[in-house]
Amino acid sequence: MAITVTKYTGQTVAVMGLGRSGLSAVAALCRGGANVICWDEKQELRQKAEDLGATCKKLTDAPLWQEIVVCVWSPGIPHTLPQPHPVAELAKANNIPLISDISLLKDACPLATFIGITGTNGKSTTTALVGHILKTCGAKVQIGGNLGIPVLDLEPLGNDGVYVLEMSSYQIELTPSLPFNIAVLLNISPDHLDRHGGMDGYVQAKLGLFDGQNKDHTAIIAVDDDRMQGLAASLFNQDATLLPVSSHADENTAIYVKDNNLFDAIGEEPQKVLDLSVATTLPGNHNHQNAAVSYAICRRLGLDAKSICDAICNYPGLPHRQQMAAILDNVAFVNDSKATNAEATAKALACYPKIYWIAGGVEKDGGYDLLEPYLGQIQTGYFIGEAAKNLNNTFADKFNCENSGDMENAVKAAFAQAKADQEKGAVVLLSPACASFDQFTNFETRGEAFCDIVKALPASSRQILIEETA
Repeated sequence: MAITVTKYTGQTVAVMGLGRSGLSAVAALCRGGANVICWDEKQELRQKAEDLGATCKKLTDAPLWQEIVVCVWSPGIPHTLPQPHPVAELAKANNIPLISDISLLKDACPLATFIGITGTNGKSTTTALVGHILKTCGAKVQIGGNLGIPVLDLEPLGNDGVYVLEMSSYQIELTPSLPFNIAVLLNISPDHLDRHGGMDGYVQAKLGLFDGQNKDHTAIIAVDDDRMQGLAASLFNQDATLLPVSSHADENTAIYVKDNNLFDAIGEEPQKVLDLSVATTLPGNHNHQNAAVSYAICRRLGLDAKSICDAICNYPGLPHRQQMAAILDNVAFVNDSKATNAEATAKALACYPKIYWIAGGVEKDGGYDLLEPYLGQIQTGYFIGEAAKNLNNTFADKFNCENSGDMENAVKAAFAQAKADQEKGAVVLLSPACASFDQFTNFETRGEAFCDIVKALPASSRQILIEETA
């Protein structure tokens, strides 16, 4: 059953940007009887919108705004910084709010429970893990948002259903005061600073996830560094129940990890509930944070500890997030294409002892200093895309480096060297520390290309751990 938005029946709604979420919003609004006016620079997307019942007009036509009541805005289009889009300026001049498709979902399914998960890193894994736990435990649940599925393509849910939504900073800005029944902040490090006017603006955008919460709601924050502890302290004055979580053995928190063991301290005495080394698809301290936060969310929803932990242990993992793709001739291949910044790559490098590292693409601000503690584990670096030259210059005195140019050359060279070295525990790790847009449409297609090349490699012993890369 498709979601239908009836709030704007008979009224004129603008939709700016006709990507996946934009077209999904057009469809839901048209089903609900709204008069939808929309625009995108791509003619083929405009045709799809018109096929759904919308009218395509350039939204820079000022008189149109006299009839528009709200504008559904694509998160990828700047509406404030670094330079506001002319359509956003027209909307502001006419006091027309810019909203997201997530706001429309709340309008259409107001009785459902909404969980919003954000953070610079780890939000996709945590969102998927929470959804997996809930499904395993028999809950009615839908998973989407920034994770890839437009929320209006999900199934409609009532008061016995739960939406688990990954929220980017762009989406949060367009979803004011939803509020979320459970709002979660995992971590914050520099990212997308041009869109938020610097670090302070980025932090404030993330904190917007907690806007509108009241005493019936829960705020969960992973307090694993000084900044996060400070942000948690700033939320103590809010009405929502604050539940701090730590993956660094902070025994003053409600849920924490110590010596690879997950502890539940919500009651009077802390209880060890899970040996996280058993959860093999969640390696490393960063994934222990994801598991601890996911456990906290599900406990707040009323699930029992054993059911949650059993589901964590059988979590299959996400494509492109430290996804074990194959083992060929005793060499493991790990697809971590989602690691589009240095912090995410540092988390992956920390997990493996002998690494043949594939990296590169479009560089982001912040450099590579966060990788320094893990460089001793890298046997050779194979660099691709626009960043290849700078990566080679940055690391040439740290370990062996090759400018491979493209993915196929990098994978083949890494495999050949790993076999020749015969290192125990050798891993060919795609963890780019860069965006993908020089050679690939997105990080998903980059990861799919890696997996496809790996599956085609000749080997005397083969264990392919993925059948589909999508």
